[in-house]
Amino acid sequence: MLVTGPQLRAARAMAGLEQEQLAEASRVSANTIRRLEAQNGPLVARTDTVRALQAALEAAGIEFINTRRPGVRAREEVA
Repeated sequence: MLVTGPQLRAARAMAGLEQEQLAEASRVSANTIRRLEAQNGPLVARTDTVRALQAALEAAGIEFINTRRPGVRAREEVA
C-alpha cells in the first residue's frame, strides 16, 4: 500500500514516469502529485486519490512494500 511521500517519489522514479505522465495515468492532477511527493511522512490525501495513484503505479510494474520501513520494488515478471 502506498503510504508516504518518499514512497510515491521512489515508485514514480522506478516506473520511469514524469509527474505529468503519472497524472494522466491516474487521473490525479500533477499539482496534487507534486504536493504529495513533497510530504516527508504519511500521505495526507483523499483515499480515492491514493488508490488511483497506487493503481497506476502497480499497472506500471511497481510493488509496494509495507514493513517497518515502507518501500517499493519492481514486480517480478511471472513466466
